Amino acid sequence: MRALVLCGGAGTRLRPITHTSAKQLVPVANKPVLFYGLEAIAQAGITDVGIIVSGIDTEIEQSVGDGSKFGIEATYIIQEVPLGIAHAVLVARDFLGSEDFVLYLGDNFIVGGITGLVDKFRTERPDAQILLTRVPDPTAFGVAELDGKGRLTSLVEKPKEPKSDLALVGVYFFTVAIHEAVRSIDVSWRGELEITHAIQWLVEQRKDVRSTTITGYWKDTGNVIDMLEVNRSVLEEIEPRIQGDVDEVSEIIGRVEIAEGARVRRSRVVGPAIIGTDTVVVDSYIGPYTSISEGCRIEDSEIEFSIVLRDASIKEVRRVHASLIGRSVEVSQAPPVPHAHRLVLGDHSKVEISS
Repeated sequence: MRALVLCGGAGTRLRPITHTSAKQLVPVANKPVLFYGLEAIAQAGITDVGIIVSGIDTEIEQSVGDGSKFGIEATYIIQEVPLGIAHAVLVARDFLGSEDFVLYLGDNFIVGGITGLVDKFRTERPDAQILLTRVPDPTAFGVAELDGKGRLTSLVEKPKEPKSDLALVGVYFFTVAIHEAVRSIDVSWRGELEITHAIQWLVEQRKDVRSTTITGYWKDTGNVIDMLEVNRSVLEEIEPRIQGDVDEVSEIIGRVEIAEGARVRRSRVVGPAIIGTDTVVVDSYIGPYTSISEGCRIEDSEIEFSIVLRDASIKEVRRVHASLIGRSVEVSQAPPVPHAHRLVLGDHSKVEISS
């Protein structure tokens, strides 16, 4: 069995971060989202992994390398134009051959991995196996409709009037049957070959298409709020580990990980939180659910429920909350502005001004 991991796409919902970095490499708990997926694939016993990239830049390839650090062998497949998930399957046809495979969207996150799901698919081998989860706003996803016996009857991509709240999770399992399906569908109104249309084609051809509704934690990390929520979820599982240098007057509370080379001076850190290598925290408060990457400087500031990427600095700022701060960003206090009142008052006016 092989894996196909999609790392194309512009990541428009995470701009401006994704103007200079692939969305799959934005870190949660100081590790890129993509790495969690690759680790889950390796843990499921799949080592032959094709990675779909745009070909415009090599950041994904530089970060993942040959895959050996994850226990996989990575093959890079170029999708010149992002024409949809089904199109990516077409592009990867030679790599996939006649093997069963898991299709994994590189910006998706599933707590607990996929080992059990892979084992089930290997045992039962339906033509396709999809994962569903209930969401509050189905219009942003592919939406499934099931019959009274729980069998899949239809899939619609981002419907304006969803018939259910069951959204497609970005992990799919396929046999060779999917290749005929992706060759048989037409381009959608969005100008893409939709994987939902390919799966629907399999349903209409009476192929064995099964669904599993998962209740565990899943997120598509395509926007800032979901990215922060995934960061929160991962930080909930960390264990206290202080490898850096913390002075005697600083206060470390709860599950806090401070990497080797980091320095904390006259500060308070309340977990769960993680502070990366060579980061300096001085006269500051680091609140819960905060990930600060390597090489950062937080000085005389307060920050919580946020992600700070490498080499960023925050100085004399009160307070930063629910934020995603990019690489080498500088956030500082604005110079004081003189306060003044400009008044145009009529005769006999009475004005009270709180100074």
